[in-house]
Amino acid sequence: MNITDWAPEDRPREKMERYGASRLTNAELLALLISSGSDQENAVDLMKRILADCNNNLNTLGKLTLHDLTTYHGIGPAKASLILAACELGKRRQIQTAEERADLGSATAIYNYMHPRLQDLDVEEAWALLLNRNYKLIKPLLLSHGGITETAIDVRVLLREALLNHATIIALCHNHPSNNATPSPQDDRLTQAIQRACETLRIYLLDHLIITDGQYYSYREEGRIL
Repeated sequence: MNITDWAPEDRPREKMERYGASRLTNAELLALLISSGSDQENAVDLMKRILADCNNNLNTLGKLTLHDLTTYHGIGPAKASLILAACELGKRRQIQTAEERADLGSATAIYNYMHPRLQDLDVEEAWALLLNRNYKLIKPLLLSHGGITETAIDVRVLLREALLNHATIIALCHNHPSNNATPSPQDDRLTQAIQRACETLRIYLLDHLIITDGQYYSYREEGRIL
């Protein structure tokens, strides 16, 4: 039976989209790589057969050569190269250490992280730093470029990104090209609007920093975010 004839929830690509890669079997993951099988079997069944010949061991699969793989009907040089490339990437991932996420639990740490991005800009940019509960960076998010107002920043987009990235803490920051770190009334209104929105979804607003070349203003250090 062709994979296209399967129930949608059983197809590898749809399963990955719905549940993530961890829910797929080794054969299903490899089937996604080779995309198609042969006139005799679909991609999943073909990869099941190849894995069975390797005692269902990915390390053994990675020891096969291009010639070994192309002896299977439905596996040509291009598909064999994809399989071995995936095995090689798996080996390289094991060798490398996990990337260290930046710890941004203080205003100074946020300033040191964002200053290189903002120091030479001649327009204002607003960024949100999405953090996990340990104040480790998940993702920096550019919110606006060329002027900071409540209307320029879509708070819904900010909160949506926080939820999609499983962020429980947000730090807001923007630059003042004038090199004057004093917050404006617009800065105050923006801070209040984002804090109210975060409270609704139980996301912790860590701080709002105004960054200039050599100094910063922290709403939390000034006691204006509690």
